[in-house]
Amino acid sequence: MKTLPVIAALCSVLSACAVAPSAPGAGSSAPAPVVAQNAAKPEAATPRRPRLRSGSTTPAPGEKLPIGELSEEVLFRYLSAEIADQRGDWEYAFVNMLQIAQQTRDPRLARRAAEIAITAKETDEALAAVRLWREVAPESEEAAQFYLSFILVGDDLTDARPILEQRLKEASPPTLGAVILQTQRLLARARNKPAAFTLLESVLAEYKALPEMHLALAQGALLAGDAPRAAQEARAALAIAPSSDLAALTLAQVLTDKDAALRSLADYLKANPKSREVRLAYARFLVEQKQYDTARSEFGILLKEQPKDLTVLYALGLLSAQRNDLPGAEKYLKAYLAGLEAQPDDERDPTQALMILAQISEERKDIAGALKWLDQVPQGTPQAYVMAQIRRAQLVAKNGDIDGARKLLHETKASGQDEELQLVAAEALLLREADRGAEGLTVLEEALQRFPDNTDLLYDHAMMAEKLNRLDVMETSLRRIIAIAPNNQNAYNALGYSLAERNIRLDEAYTLISKALALAPEDPFIMDSMGWVQYRLGRLKEAEELLRRAYSLRPDAEIAVHLGEVLWAMGQRDDARKLWRDASVKDPKNDTLKNTLGRLRVRL
Repeated sequence: MKTLPVIAALCSVLSACAVAPSAPGAGSSAPAPVVAQNAAKPEAATPRRPRLRSGSTTPAPGEKLPIGELSEEVLFRYLSAEIADQRGDWEYAFVNMLQIAQQTRDPRLARRAAEIAITAKETDEALAAVRLWREVAPESEEAAQFYLSFILVGDDLTDARPILEQRLKEASPPTLGAVILQTQRLLARARNKPAAFTLLESVLAEYKALPEMHLALAQGALLAGDAPRAAQEARAALAIAPSSDLAALTLAQVLTDKDAALRSLADYLKANPKSREVRLAYARFLVEQKQYDTARSEFGILLKEQPKDLTVLYALGLLSAQRNDLPGAEKYLKAYLAGLEAQPDDERDPTQALMILAQISEERKDIAGALKWLDQVPQGTPQAYVMAQIRRAQLVAKNGDIDGARKLLHETKASGQDEELQLVAAEALLLREADRGAEGLTVLEEALQRFPDNTDLLYDHAMMAEKLNRLDVMETSLRRIIAIAPNNQNAYNALGYSLAERNIRLDEAYTLISKALALAPEDPFIMDSMGWVQYRLGRLKEAEELLRRAYSLRPDAEIAVHLGEVLWAMGQRDDARKLWRDASVKDPKNDTLKNTLGRLRVRL
């Protein structure tokens, strides 16, 4: 049954609720919710099978064993049930285990029957066993946990009320706030969200003086889709506890107006400048809103307080790289890697930092330094490792050693088809850029024998053939893509543009590019193709309009070259020269630009 993995996960949450940690106080810096999300995200359910200590002779807390000796009949039926379960006959095992549990009123046997049913993913039988377990051990916290788990994945939450109310009443004053928040997290997993929120409001009604009560309702309202109520409750919590980090973070989380959320965090930090958790959330939120300079200032404040904080060092490294502050990026990322080496953390991956440092070295023409950074990329994440090896091969090829680069790619072990195809594409591109297109075409043809229907591979094959002026091969591959994926706009566009570029079969080229444009009407490169075929057809005004629109969307060098030629043909030669000069600055080695200027005998 689909509900059983959720029940298993709920049991793990309920286990955490059994012994509540200290409630976060007014000034708590407890782990905060994710800030600036439009909807709250409940904790991910981990489909973990609950273990019920099968075979244990010691009762769990709250479980009283029946008085009397174990009869030979009961022992025989118990062993028969266990043997049947080991052999995969869950039904025989369950029926016998449940029957002897009913006969003896032993909670251990009821627990074991529940485990058998849960393992077999039989919801109704599991619930029957859990009901019996709770009946014979009404004080058992574990039985209550499992019983509540089953209730929450159903539509009727009535039976959950007394259990939740009992938990709240039995909580000591220091733990009550935490139990309130745990109650909300628990009900967040219920399938019936409106009923869960109604129940939450009801069981928490008498705790209005506590900020945790309002925080729980804020999260519950957000899950129920009531953002105004969520904001109201978060503000109420902050009014009760104006120095509560959790309240400040919750308010920012539930506000749908991002500017208002940023202001709320900024105002809180003015009153509570030492709040590290809120400042960290504020800085991250600024990054989400692309306010990079302000975010970098906030991370700088955090770094002054804790100069070895890996999260902050990493964030500052990325922000510096994004702002093209290469010395800053290098400084922070090196410090991040040094800190990670001193205190290894499996949750942190150094790959991105290493890749950026390699890129910085490359921009300084330090190929050896770039390779040194790439050599350190761990193999633990296959996709990242493969990408690092591809980058290494590109750098080796850049140094003129194409065969060495190919050897490196051949020695890289791919963990699956995607990585294998990436390596093939990388090798073909190296050969193309080295003017060894015939060898590149062979590499792609060999790969197509293994993956004949891979559209990316077919596209690369077509483009390599086009570069070699093998138009028949190009068209065969592109039409194969269209047959496999009729909505692949790139195949229509590539074939149509190739025909237009050669000034052949122009009506067919127009039809193909029209199809591509219908599939992707805002793609500037397809607009460029359409503008170009219109030019070839002598429709200069239509060509100009399309190419100007394409260039406004994407000021690419090749689009500029095409627009320039149209304007040249229309007599607007100064405008054409300006576009070509701009294209020359952007991409001085552009083949289309060189060919156009040579064909038209134009000097810039």
